[in-house]
Amino acid sequence: MGLERAVLVNASCYGIDNSVIIDAIAQSAGRYRGVANADGSFSQAKFRSLHEAGFRGARFNFVKHLGGAPDMGVFVSVVERIRPLGWHLDLHFDAQDLPNYELLLKQLPVPFIIDHMGRVPVKNGLEQGPFQLLLNLHRNNPRCWVKISGAERLSAGPPFTDAVPFAKALIAAGPERILWGTDWPHPNIGRFMPNDSDLVDLIPHLMPSASLQQQVLVDNPHRLYGFEA
Repeated sequence: MGLERAVLVNASCYGIDNSVIIDAIAQSAGRYRGVANADGSFSQAKFRSLHEAGFRGARFNFVKHLGGAPDMGVFVSVVERIRPLGWHLDLHFDAQDLPNYELLLKQLPVPFIIDHMGRVPVKNGLEQGPFQLLLNLHRNNPRCWVKISGAERLSAGPPFTDAVPFAKALIAAGPERILWGTDWPHPNIGRFMPNDSDLVDLIPHLMPSASLQQQVLVDNPHRLYGFEA
């Protein structure tokens, strides 16, 4: 697809074993960054080692079919250990659970990404409560980033254009804190395996101008993940 740089997020199915991402980054000659799965067993030295290997964030699932919310004591301890490294959190929620974590998100001391546009089902429309909460959070909290990925999870089906208005609303709320991704290789997809070229073809619909594509696809991830110019 001609991608020059990429960020690899460790899949939930690997648990806290980040070795596949460590290996991929090592082979990339500096072109890749990583986001790790971690728990309370990770020492400060362990996080420092991952940082040196190219990791810049830690991911937590709150999604029920992936095990539900993490132990919050573990969550807080990881936040405190990644904070000195300048890392961020990558957070995966079910849409209906977002209101339960509104206060937690407002109080987080590190930047955080809401994965897959909060997994809001497009069939419920732009005015649905969880999406409006996400919009307001993104608009008003300078630590909140949103990844406009997962259209195939939110949509009624290919070519996934029904997810475009949601992504565009999030971009309008704060384009400087938007990231894009394909969610390849689509673990736990459930219904059908999407064609990644269909997801890439959404880019000009999501970001019609060249300047907006430059901001979301290049400038924003360079800043958050610490790529060199």
